[in-house]
Amino acid sequence: MDEARLTELLEDDDVVCDATQIFDALSDFTRFQILGVLMQGEKSVSEIQEVSSVSQSAVSHQLRMLRDRGLVTARRDGQRMFYSLADEHVAMLIRLGLEHAAESLQAPEA
Repeated sequence: MDEARLTELLEDDDVVCDATQIFDALSDFTRFQILGVLMQGEKSVSEIQEVSSVSQSAVSHQLRMLRDRGLVTARRDGQRMFYSLADEHVAMLIRLGLEHAAESLQAPEA
């Protein structure tokens, strides 16, 4: 992204507000874990719940928030809902966060 585009985006209050909402959603352990699971592909609520440490209703609540933030999409198949990442940008954010955290943990202390 060039400097002019960065300046344009930073001056748009709606864009900055939406960006902060995205990072707010990513700051929760359970939501981040859910997004990480969805990087492996589309999953139902029960499949997501199997790998998380929270109830199915809590997973559904977190998925609703992630959907409201535009981070996941949902499709219905009969009675079941299946969730997936909204786009590759979401996967990139999760991947970068994990890589940065891993590097920070491995960095030698001064």
